[in-house]
Amino acid sequence: MIRRIFLSLLLAWMLGLAWFALALPGPAGSERTDGVLVLTGGKGRFARGVEVLKKGYSRRLLVSGVDRSVRKGDFILAQRVSPQLFACCIELGKQATNTVSNAEEAADWLTRNKFRSVRLITTDWHMRRARLELEDALAGRATILADGVRSTPSFSVMMVEYHKYLLRRFSLLIGQ
Repeated sequence: MIRRIFLSLLLAWMLGLAWFALALPGPAGSERTDGVLVLTGGKGRFARGVEVLKKGYSRRLLVSGVDRSVRKGDFILAQRVSPQLFACCIELGKQATNTVSNAEEAADWLTRNKFRSVRLITTDWHMRRARLELEDALAGRATILADGVRSTPSFSVMMVEYHKYLLRRFSLLIGQ
């Protein structure tokens, strides 16, 4: 009996890992949202956010998780974004230090701006956990459109992220 339970759990874990690794969320289409949330830390994320703004898919962009020492001018130069676009449409969020606080910072920003929809931009392997955290922080106050930036994660990155996702899902399930 215990052996069957163990083998069933092992099979579920393996199938879950296969789903997690093989069905990574991809880029979103031309859907419009009130805001765009870009999580720092991965290549191509900010560029995708700027592309979304320039195409008119959204009005404002929050870059969450920016180091507190980064100044606006430095950011403009480093990211090669026009000062005009930055002034009208981009905010730097400096409160977040991890995925949970990214979601909290974003929820506050969305509420402050009275936004009802947000395009979440992060790397494909990070999307499921980031979305899970944002859904929890928003508690249904806004619609989330996932926009995954394609990458080629290593097996170890996928394993770590899969386990973080499982642990966080379990934690939320038991109310933590």
